[in-house]
Amino acid sequence: MKKKNGIHLLLIAMLLMELLPLDASAKQRERKQSERYQVAVCDWMILKRQKIGSFQLVKELGGDGVELDMGSLGKRERFDNKLRDPHFQQLFRETAQEQGMKVPSVTMSGFYGQSFLARANYKELTQECLDAMKVMGAKVAFLPLGGIPAGWTENMAERTEVVRRLREVGDMAHAVGVVIGIETPLDARGEVKLLKEIHSPGIKIYFKFQNALENGRDLCKELRTLGRKRICQIHCTDTDGTTLRHNTRLDMSKVKKTLDKMGWSGWLVVERSRDKNDVHNVRKNYGDNIAFLKEVFEEQ
Repeated sequence: MKKKNGIHLLLIAMLLMELLPLDASAKQRERKQSERYQVAVCDWMILKRQKIGSFQLVKELGGDGVELDMGSLGKRERFDNKLRDPHFQQLFRETAQEQGMKVPSVTMSGFYGQSFLARANYKELTQECLDAMKVMGAKVAFLPLGGIPAGWTENMAERTEVVRRLREVGDMAHAVGVVIGIETPLDARGEVKLLKEIHSPGIKIYFKFQNALENGRDLCKELRTLGRKRICQIHCTDTDGTTLRHNTRLDMSKVKKTLDKMGWSGWLVVERSRDKNDVHNVRKNYGDNIAFLKEVFEEQ
Protein backbone atom coordinates (compact mmCIF):
# COMPACT_ATOMS: atom_id res chain seq x y z
CA MET A 1 0.00 0.00 0.00
CA LYS A 2 2.80 2.43 0.95
CA LYS A 3 4.56 1.62 -2.31
CA LYS A 4 1.40 2.37 -4.32
CA ASN A 5 0.85 5.65 -2.44
CA GLY A 6 4.44 6.60 -3.14
CA ILE A 7 4.01 5.93 -6.87
CA HIS A 8 0.80 7.99 -6.92
CA LEU A 9 2.52 10.92 -5.20
CA LEU A 10 5.43 10.70 -7.63
CA LEU A 11 3.07 10.76 -10.61
CA ILE A 12 1.22 13.79 -9.21
CA ALA A 13 4.51 15.60 -8.62
CA MET A 14 5.67 14.87 -12.17
CA LEU A 15 2.36 16.11 -13.57
CA LEU A 16 2.62 19.34 -11.58
CA MET A 17 6.18 19.87 -12.79
CA GLU A 18 4.95 19.60 -16.38
CA LEU A 19 1.99 21.91 -15.85
CA LEU A 20 3.79 24.69 -13.97
CA PRO A 21 6.18 25.62 -16.78
CA LEU A 22 3.23 25.65 -19.17
CA ASP A 23 1.37 28.00 -16.86
CA ALA A 24 4.43 30.21 -16.45
CA SER A 25 4.95 30.19 -20.19
CA ALA A 26 1.35 31.23 -20.77
CA LYS A 27 1.71 34.09 -18.32
CA GLN A 28 4.93 35.14 -19.99
CA ARG A 29 3.24 35.17 -23.39
CA GLU A 30 0.40 37.23 -21.97
CA ARG A 31 2.86 39.70 -20.45
CA LYS A 32 4.79 40.01 -23.70
CA GLN A 33 1.54 40.68 -25.59
CA SER A 34 0.60 43.50 -23.21
CA GLU A 35 4.09 45.00 -23.46
CA ARG A 36 4.35 44.66 -27.24
CA TYR A 37 2.38 47.85 -27.76
CA GLN A 38 2.46 50.72 -25.30
CA VAL A 39 0.52 53.96 -25.44
CA ALA A 40 1.88 57.45 -24.87
CA VAL A 41 0.57 60.99 -25.35
CA CYS A 42 2.32 64.14 -26.61
CA ASP A 43 2.74 66.58 -23.73
CA TRP A 44 2.17 69.69 -25.87
CA MET A 45 -1.18 68.38 -27.13
CA ILE A 46 -2.54 67.92 -23.60
CA LEU A 47 -1.46 71.50 -22.79
CA LYS A 48 1.43 70.30 -20.62
CA ARG A 49 4.47 71.11 -22.77
CA GLN A 50 7.52 70.54 -20.55
CA LYS A 51 5.39 70.56 -17.43
CA ILE A 52 5.86 67.94 -14.74
CA GLY A 53 2.07 67.67 -14.41
CA SER A 54 2.01 65.78 -17.71
CA PHE A 55 3.14 62.58 -15.99
CA GLN A 56 0.35 62.50 -13.43
CA LEU A 57 -2.26 63.48 -16.02
CA VAL A 58 -1.28 60.74 -18.48
CA LYS A 59 -1.21 58.22 -15.64
CA GLU A 60 -4.74 59.23 -14.65
CA LEU A 61 -5.82 58.87 -18.29
CA GLY A 62 -4.47 55.31 -18.38
CA GLY A 63 -1.40 55.85 -20.57
CA ASP A 64 2.00 54.21 -20.27
CA GLY A 65 4.19 57.17 -21.08
CA VAL A 66 4.66 60.78 -22.17
CA GLU A 67 6.29 62.06 -25.34
CA LEU A 68 8.16 65.14 -24.14
CA ASP A 69 8.65 68.16 -26.35
CA MET A 70 11.84 70.19 -26.50
CA GLY A 71 9.83 73.38 -26.19
CA SER A 72 8.89 76.00 -28.73
CA LEU A 73 11.49 77.34 -31.17
CA GLY A 74 10.03 80.19 -33.18
CA LYS A 75 12.67 82.77 -34.17
CA ARG A 76 14.89 82.09 -31.14
CA GLU A 77 18.27 80.38 -31.52
CA ARG A 78 17.53 77.53 -29.13
CA PHE A 79 14.53 75.60 -27.92
CA ASP A 80 12.64 76.99 -24.95
CA ASN A 81 13.91 73.98 -23.07
CA LYS A 82 13.82 73.46 -19.30
CA LEU A 83 15.71 70.18 -19.57
CA ARG A 84 19.07 71.88 -19.98
CA ASP A 85 18.77 72.97 -16.32
CA PRO A 86 20.06 70.32 -13.81
CA HIS A 87 17.28 71.23 -11.36
CA PHE A 88 14.56 70.48 -13.90
CA GLN A 89 16.39 67.40 -15.13
CA GLN A 90 16.20 65.87 -11.66
CA LEU A 91 12.62 67.05 -11.13
CA PHE A 92 11.37 65.56 -14.41
CA ARG A 93 13.26 62.29 -13.89
CA GLU A 94 12.03 61.81 -10.34
CA THR A 95 8.43 62.74 -11.15
CA ALA A 96 8.30 60.31 -14.07
CA GLN A 97 9.62 57.53 -11.83
CA GLU A 98 7.17 58.36 -9.04
CA GLN A 99 4.25 58.23 -11.45
CA GLY A 100 5.51 55.06 -13.14
CA MET A 101 5.63 56.86 -16.50
CA LYS A 102 8.13 56.20 -19.28
CA VAL A 103 9.42 58.72 -21.80
CA PRO A 104 9.69 56.83 -25.09
CA SER A 105 10.58 59.86 -27.16
CA VAL A 106 11.55 63.52 -27.19
CA THR A 107 10.15 65.78 -29.88
CA MET A 108 11.57 68.72 -31.80
CA SER A 109 8.09 69.98 -32.69
CA GLY A 110 9.55 73.43 -33.37
CA PHE A 111 10.51 72.09 -36.79
CA TYR A 112 6.84 71.91 -37.74
CA GLY A 113 7.05 75.68 -38.10
CA GLN A 114 10.78 76.27 -38.61
CA SER A 115 12.80 74.90 -41.50
CA PHE A 116 15.36 72.23 -40.70
CA LEU A 117 16.97 73.21 -44.00
CA ALA A 118 17.28 76.90 -43.09
CA ARG A 119 18.69 76.53 -39.58
CA ALA A 120 22.48 76.92 -39.53
CA ASN A 121 22.62 75.51 -35.99
CA TYR A 122 20.69 72.31 -36.78
CA LYS A 123 23.41 70.14 -35.24
CA GLU A 124 23.41 72.12 -31.99
CA LEU A 125 19.62 71.87 -31.77
CA THR A 126 19.81 68.13 -32.43
CA GLN A 127 22.49 67.71 -29.79
CA GLU A 128 20.30 69.51 -27.27
CA CYS A 129 17.55 67.01 -28.03
CA LEU A 130 19.95 64.07 -27.66
CA ASP A 131 21.05 65.46 -24.28
CA ALA A 132 17.42 65.66 -23.13
CA MET A 133 16.86 62.09 -24.30
CA LYS A 134 19.78 60.90 -22.20
CA VAL A 135 18.34 62.64 -19.15
CA MET A 136 14.94 60.97 -19.58
CA GLY A 137 16.10 57.61 -20.95
CA ALA A 138 14.31 58.08 -24.28
CA LYS A 139 15.37 56.08 -27.34
CA VAL A 140 13.61 58.02 -30.10
CA ALA A 141 13.75 61.64 -31.20
CA PHE A 142 10.98 63.00 -33.39
CA LEU A 143 12.01 65.37 -36.17
CA PRO A 144 9.20 66.68 -38.39
CA LEU A 145 10.33 68.16 -41.70
CA GLY A 146 7.08 70.06 -42.18
CA GLY A 147 8.75 73.43 -41.71
CA ILE A 148 10.74 73.07 -44.92
CA PRO A 149 8.91 74.87 -47.76
CA ALA A 150 7.09 72.50 -50.12
CA GLY A 151 8.99 71.20 -53.12
CA TRP A 152 12.25 70.23 -51.45
CA THR A 153 11.79 66.55 -52.32
CA GLU A 154 11.89 67.39 -56.06
CA ASN A 155 14.44 70.20 -55.92
CA MET A 156 17.75 68.34 -56.30
CA ALA A 157 19.91 70.95 -54.53
CA GLU A 158 17.57 71.20 -51.55
CA ARG A 159 17.04 67.45 -51.34
CA THR A 160 20.80 66.81 -51.41
CA GLU A 161 21.29 69.27 -48.54
CA VAL A 162 18.45 67.77 -46.49
CA VAL A 163 19.93 64.30 -47.01
CA ARG A 164 23.38 65.50 -45.97
CA ARG A 165 22.05 67.12 -42.80
CA LEU A 166 19.95 64.10 -41.87
CA ARG A 167 22.94 61.81 -42.37
CA GLU A 168 24.97 63.99 -40.02
CA VAL A 169 22.38 64.09 -37.23
CA GLY A 170 21.56 60.42 -37.80
CA ASP A 171 25.19 59.50 -37.22
CA MET A 172 25.14 61.66 -34.07
CA ALA A 173 22.15 59.71 -32.79
CA HIS A 174 23.58 56.32 -33.74
CA ALA A 175 26.82 57.12 -31.90
CA VAL A 176 24.87 57.30 -28.61
CA GLY A 177 22.57 54.35 -29.32
CA VAL A 178 19.34 56.15 -30.23
CA VAL A 179 17.44 56.97 -33.42
CA ILE A 180 15.83 60.02 -34.95
CA GLY A 181 12.41 59.40 -36.47
CA ILE A 182 11.56 61.76 -39.31
CA GLU A 183 8.15 62.76 -40.64
CA THR A 184 8.15 63.66 -44.35
CA PRO A 185 5.60 64.62 -47.03
CA LEU A 186 6.50 61.50 -49.05
CA ASP A 187 4.57 58.28 -49.45
CA ALA A 188 6.06 55.02 -48.18
CA ARG A 189 7.96 54.23 -51.39
CA GLY A 190 9.39 57.73 -51.39
CA GLU A 191 10.47 57.36 -47.77
CA VAL A 192 12.19 54.04 -48.49
CA LYS A 193 14.14 55.79 -51.26
CA LEU A 194 14.97 58.74 -49.00
CA LEU A 195 16.25 56.45 -46.23
CA LYS A 196 18.54 54.73 -48.74
CA GLU A 197 19.92 58.12 -49.76
CA ILE A 198 20.50 59.15 -46.15
CA HIS A 199 22.16 55.80 -45.43
CA SER A 200 22.40 56.23 -41.67
CA PRO A 201 21.21 53.67 -39.09
CA GLY A 202 20.34 56.61 -36.85
CA ILE A 203 17.50 57.77 -39.11
CA LYS A 204 14.17 55.95 -39.38
CA ILE A 205 10.57 56.86 -40.15
CA TYR A 206 8.23 58.12 -37.45
CA PHE A 207 5.00 56.98 -39.11
CA LYS A 208 1.86 59.11 -38.77
CA PHE A 209 -1.58 57.75 -39.67
CA GLN A 210 -2.86 61.22 -40.56
CA ASN A 211 -0.44 61.68 -43.47
CA ALA A 212 -1.57 58.52 -45.22
CA LEU A 213 -5.26 59.15 -44.57
CA GLU A 214 -5.24 62.79 -45.66
CA ASN A 215 -3.55 61.89 -48.94
CA GLY A 216 -5.90 59.01 -49.73
CA ARG A 217 -3.27 56.31 -49.32
CA ASP A 218 -3.88 52.77 -48.09
CA LEU A 219 -2.54 53.09 -44.55
CA CYS A 220 -1.86 49.38 -44.05
CA LYS A 221 -0.17 49.10 -47.44
CA GLU A 222 2.06 52.03 -46.50
CA LEU A 223 3.04 50.26 -43.28
CA ARG A 224 3.89 47.07 -45.15
CA THR A 225 5.92 48.96 -47.76
CA LEU A 226 8.03 50.61 -45.08
CA GLY A 227 8.42 47.37 -43.15
CA ARG A 228 9.14 46.66 -39.52
CA LYS A 229 12.75 47.82 -39.39
CA ARG A 230 12.21 51.26 -40.95
CA ILE A 231 9.48 52.40 -38.52
CA CYS A 232 10.81 53.51 -35.15
CA GLN A 233 7.55 54.79 -33.67
CA ILE A 234 3.98 55.67 -34.64
CA HIS A 235 1.85 58.74 -34.14
CA CYS A 236 -1.40 56.83 -33.84
CA THR A 237 -3.54 59.80 -34.73
CA ASP A 238 -5.63 61.54 -37.36
CA THR A 239 -6.86 65.09 -37.85
CA ASP A 240 -9.21 66.57 -35.29
CA GLY A 241 -12.84 65.72 -35.91
CA THR A 242 -13.59 62.68 -33.81
CA THR A 243 -11.70 60.58 -31.32
CA LEU A 244 -10.07 57.43 -32.68
CA ARG A 245 -12.96 55.23 -31.55
CA HIS A 246 -15.39 57.02 -33.86
CA ASN A 247 -13.07 57.56 -36.83
CA THR A 248 -14.77 55.81 -39.76
CA ARG A 249 -11.81 56.14 -42.14
CA LEU A 250 -9.43 54.40 -39.75
CA ASP A 251 -9.83 50.64 -39.17
CA MET A 252 -7.72 50.18 -36.05
CA SER A 253 -8.26 46.43 -35.83
CA LYS A 254 -6.91 46.08 -39.36
CA VAL A 255 -3.94 48.25 -38.42
CA LYS A 256 -3.19 45.98 -35.46
CA LYS A 257 -3.40 42.85 -37.60
CA THR A 258 -1.02 44.45 -40.10
CA LEU A 259 1.50 45.40 -37.42
CA ASP A 260 1.18 41.95 -35.81
CA LYS A 261 1.89 40.27 -39.13
CA MET A 262 4.86 42.58 -39.73
CA GLY A 263 6.25 41.67 -36.32
CA TRP A 264 6.41 45.32 -35.31
CA SER A 265 6.29 46.35 -31.68
CA GLY A 266 6.73 49.69 -29.97
CA TRP A 267 5.02 52.86 -28.86
CA LEU A 268 1.75 54.21 -30.19
CA VAL A 269 1.70 57.94 -29.48
CA VAL A 270 -1.52 59.96 -29.54
CA GLU A 271 -1.10 63.44 -30.95
CA ARG A 272 -4.47 64.73 -32.17
CA SER A 273 -7.81 62.95 -32.94
CA ARG A 274 -9.95 65.23 -30.78
CA ASP A 275 -13.71 65.77 -30.87
CA LYS A 276 -14.12 68.95 -32.95
CA ASN A 277 -17.11 69.98 -30.81
CA ASP A 278 -15.14 69.67 -27.58
CA VAL A 279 -11.56 70.08 -28.73
CA HIS A 280 -10.20 71.53 -25.47
CA ASN A 281 -11.55 68.75 -23.26
CA VAL A 282 -8.23 67.00 -22.66
CA ARG A 283 -9.51 64.30 -20.31
CA LYS A 284 -12.43 63.34 -22.53
CA ASN A 285 -10.47 63.25 -25.81
CA TYR A 286 -7.24 61.66 -24.68
CA GLY A 287 -8.84 59.43 -22.09
CA ASP A 288 -11.06 57.93 -24.78
CA ASN A 289 -8.19 57.62 -27.29
CA ILE A 290 -5.98 55.82 -24.79
CA ALA A 291 -8.80 53.51 -23.68
CA PHE A 292 -9.63 52.63 -27.29
CA LEU A 293 -6.03 51.86 -28.21
CA LYS A 294 -5.69 49.68 -25.13
CA GLU A 295 -8.85 47.80 -26.04
CA VAL A 296 -7.62 47.09 -29.58
CA PHE A 297 -3.92 46.52 -29.08
CA GLU A 298 -3.97 44.60 -25.80
CA GLU A 299 -6.52 42.04 -26.95
CA GLN A 300 -5.15 38.51 -27.12
